[in-house]
Amino acid sequence: MTGTDLSPGVRRATRATYLAFTGGGFAFANWASRIPQVRSELGLDPAALGLVLLAIAAGSVLSLPLTGPLIARIGSRRTVTGMSALLGVSLLVVAAGSTTGVPVLVVGLFVMGLANGGWDVGMNVQGAAVEQRLGRAIMSRFHAGWSLGTVVGALLGAAMIALDVPVPAHLAAVGVLIAVGVPLAVRGFLPDRADDADAGPRGGALAAWREPRTLLVGLFVLAFAFAEGTANDWLSVALIDDHGASAAVGTLGFAAFLTAMTAARWVGPPLLDRYGRVPVVRLLAGLAVGGLLLFVFGPTPELVFAGALLWGAGTSLGFPVGMSAAADDPARAASRVSVVASVGYCAFLGGPPLIGFLGHQVTVLRALLVVAVLLAVATALAGALRPRPTPDRRCEGVGSTPTGRAGRGPVRIVP
Repeated sequence: MTGTDLSPGVRRATRATYLAFTGGGFAFANWASRIPQVRSELGLDPAALGLVLLAIAAGSVLSLPLTGPLIARIGSRRTVTGMSALLGVSLLVVAAGSTTGVPVLVVGLFVMGLANGGWDVGMNVQGAAVEQRLGRAIMSRFHAGWSLGTVVGALLGAAMIALDVPVPAHLAAVGVLIAVGVPLAVRGFLPDRADDADAGPRGGALAAWREPRTLLVGLFVLAFAFAEGTANDWLSVALIDDHGASAAVGTLGFAAFLTAMTAARWVGPPLLDRYGRVPVVRLLAGLAVGGLLLFVFGPTPELVFAGALLWGAGTSLGFPVGMSAAADDPARAASRVSVVASVGYCAFLGGPPLIGFLGHQVTVLRALLVVAVLLAVATALAGALRPRPTPDRRCEGVGSTPTGRAGRGPVRIVP
């Protein structure tokens, strides 16, 4: 294969991948925007809320080791189709649990985590396949689609709060929309492999778990996913409980975080092409740490909102750049993307519950300082993102330039 593939099938797959990412963000943000109201309705303190949110983590951890083999067997399209439908059903259960009690809510959140983990890995595998076929960096813009979905979902949540729409009605309607709409949207997905390059012997997907660089990239992504996931679950709660904001203002603060993240992801590819992955993500990690400190210690609402904006912009590229780094070698892209996405998604295990437990002791606002420490660690791991040529040097193009910059030239498979 020579040159960039701009066939109608690839263009259709690009649109379908954008819709998959956007739908995932929209679904999750609608739930996240109503966490304060669910917490109040069920009378949960921070520690109890952290335990409830652990159900999402438990579901995702169960799904992660199963998703890679599942994708290898049925493909990313069928995986995302099934998981998005399941997530829509989980929102219906969460809607019921928000009023009937914690046991039903926990069941719904467990299923949500199960579905969200599989959906996340599946759409990232497809995004890597599309990026390789396009022959240019685009992964961060797919993640911008996810962030755009979260912005729309958070704004819808704020509107539902302002209009006094009950949580069950809101989440049930979103669940039906997701269960029906996303499976239709992803029918344009490409096959995960253009040829048999990644069709190695059985157990090839497990071999990626033993690669040091892949695991380091996964740990880097975990730190950024922790920062992003913590904001999803706790930013609005911290604004309401510790900064004294109203429920609507707390949700708008969450929307400000998501807006900054979306914008930074959209403008990210030119920066990555010009300066390279490692300098850009290290700079952004510094911005995120500064934003977190401003959010925690800011003396005025204006500075606190500025901190939320910097926090969102600073954490914007960590996850998508990690996905691109995992996909540098097209021959192993699917298995490595599955590993890195799985490790990164484990942030949902350590994030919300840890912040909840710490918040019960020192307030949620002070507990957020843990995120700043993890981002500092991520800067030390960023060197693992530097692209390396494949051992047999068969692939040149996206992500394989020796300078550490994400290449935008055409993909060339050299015999």
